[in-house]
Order: sequence, then C-alpha cells, then structure tokens
Amino acid sequence: MPEKDTFSVRLDPNKRKQLDSLAASMDRPRSYLVGQAIDQFLDYHVWKRERVEEGRAAADRGEFVAHDDLFEELRRRYRAKAR
Repeated sequence: MPEKDTFSVRLDPNKRKQLDSLAASMDRPRSYLVGQAIDQFLDYHVWKRERVEEGRAAADRGEFVAHDDLFEELRRRYRAKAR
C-alpha cells in the first residue's frame, strides 16, 4: 500500500457540515471524499493542460481556423437551428 501523508485544510463550517453529511450518507470517512475530490481535480487539470498543449502545437503547425471563419460557421449553424 502506498505511503500516505496528512495535511490540514481550512474549510467553511457549512461546507464541512455538507461534507460530513455526504460522507455519512455514503458510509465513508470524510478523508475518503476529500481524496476522491482531489483525484478528480488533478485528473481534470492534467487533461486540460494536455489539451491546451495539443492546441498550441496544432496552432504552431498552422492548424487552426481563422476567427472570422469560426464565427461565420457558428452564425450559419445558429440560423439553421433556429428554422
């Protein structure tokens, strides 16, 4: 089992009550829910950073749509949907 570390977090009392209530309803400790939330946060931000890096690399290769072309396409789709 991997080594665990402990740290403190300042939390608004209402948020702590909500967290405790949710943990109780799931029959899980508060630390489990916080760990899950941190995992999701990290996963999302790693995913987001990778997409941004991919986008920058594509732009560097000249693979992008001009601003005016993009908005014209969006207007065209909006008009078609509104009919």
